[in-house]
Amino acid sequence: MTQAAPSTTRLPADWRDFFALTKPRVMTLVIFTGLCGLLAAPGPIHPVIGFTAILCIALGAGGAAALNQWWEAEIDSGMKRTAARPLPAGRMRRDDARDFGLLLAGASVVIMGVAVNWLAAAILFASIVYYAVVYTIWLKPRTPQNIVIGGGAGAFPPVIGWVAVTGDITVMPVLLFAIIFLWTPPHFWALALFVQSDYAKVGIPMLPVVRGEVTTRRHILAYAIVLSPVALAPFLLGLAGAIYGIAALVLSLLFIAASLPVGLRRTVQGDGMAPEKRLFGFSIVYLFALFGALVVDRALAYNGVIA
Repeated sequence: MTQAAPSTTRLPADWRDFFALTKPRVMTLVIFTGLCGLLAAPGPIHPVIGFTAILCIALGAGGAAALNQWWEAEIDSGMKRTAARPLPAGRMRRDDARDFGLLLAGASVVIMGVAVNWLAAAILFASIVYYAVVYTIWLKPRTPQNIVIGGGAGAFPPVIGWVAVTGDITVMPVLLFAIIFLWTPPHFWALALFVQSDYAKVGIPMLPVVRGEVTTRRHILAYAIVLSPVALAPFLLGLAGAIYGIAALVLSLLFIAASLPVGLRRTVQGDGMAPEKRLFGFSIVYLFALFGALVVDRALAYNGVIA
């Protein structure tokens, strides 16, 4: 396995490498779900305070991602999918990545507490620790259920956005947390199925590597089915309106439909991993569309367009 560059070497890292440490594609989803939680929450929030809250969520997510890459630099160097990242590619010192991650994480929590509220800051701190320590250091290298348990790390943003407005936790943000928590395993296991050789090579016990493809496929379908009633729960409990309810029903049925060819197949045919790749792509669309529908539903209800 290729070793990360030693910390004494002068490396050509620039701002793009530091930006890459924040995992910008992942951060986009984090920012979006956090913003949706903020916009769906009842009550007003000053635009500057709202912007600050979302900025802190982004900084916290970026800091956690940088700490994740600092810890996993040697693992990343052994995986084709991650070998071009700044640390395994030798463009950055590991200590710089660690310090950058700590700076972003620490600043995000302090600013959130001072400018927004300390409950939101506490949840943000918990999310950073959950991802950077509980998931990265403890769960990921030890259990094939790492994604199931670790899914909580990515489920915090809408809760933080909600709490930034309301200052408390009610049923709705808990449901938003549960939706992302249950969405994460089928989303990530679909990816793991077509990159499992990478995980096997570096000894990460992802479910396809440890339990095999058939078990993983069954789990994907099971989670897609369980996710559906939870996604519908805000409408069924009267916490969201018909626009969200219809969107949740249609999207959940499509998610199950996309999961069926993955969950029911036993051998890989000539199409390779096409169904798995389609499911992975649609799972991202699913979450964006579902949370977007919630915001539209709440906005129309707030403005009296719908009852």
